[in-house]
Amino acid sequence: MWGQGIIKGLRVTARNFFGSYFHKSRLVTVEYPEQKRPTPENNRNFPFLVYDGDDPEKGLRCVACKICEKECPPQCIYIVPEKDERGRPRKHPHLFDIDISVCMSCQICVEVCPFDAIKMDQEYELSRSNRFEGLLLHKRDLAKPNAYYRQIHPTEASLVDAELEQARQQQAAKEKPAAGATAGPGQPPQ
Repeated sequence: MWGQGIIKGLRVTARNFFGSYFHKSRLVTVEYPEQKRPTPENNRNFPFLVYDGDDPEKGLRCVACKICEKECPPQCIYIVPEKDERGRPRKHPHLFDIDISVCMSCQICVEVCPFDAIKMDQEYELSRSNRFEGLLLHKRDLAKPNAYYRQIHPTEASLVDAELEQARQQQAAKEKPAAGATAGPGQPPQ
């Protein structure tokens, strides 16, 4: 008979349409600005810089090695290391900028960073009233505390914190025998 496929299709459509008003699991509309769905832990958007302690300038994990700048496919990261009084580069960025209008959220910068200084954020509401306002994020905009990182990526952050603590303990163990070896002759090592 002609039209049976259309009638079956309309029946399925009607069942889904009216069923969405009665089943709680089918009510999927979220009124966005007032209500927000929780983002999953593995959600990634744009990079940010992690710092330890209270001071975002002194506690920044980034040492301006420029590996992320070199590996970034769209070349949206710009780093200038600080210089000491003699003009030699220090292990701290003077400038660290990311152009988020170019960033493609590929996460390569996070993967190549040997210091766990750059991580991916879950913030996605980055719209501005002026398109030229806020497209270039500077170091002060990108720096977020380790507590924030633990809040948005708890599983990953606990692993990273454990690795960093183990590295600190190994460094302290290396420095302790070196301090004892510097004792003069006839003096007991400390």
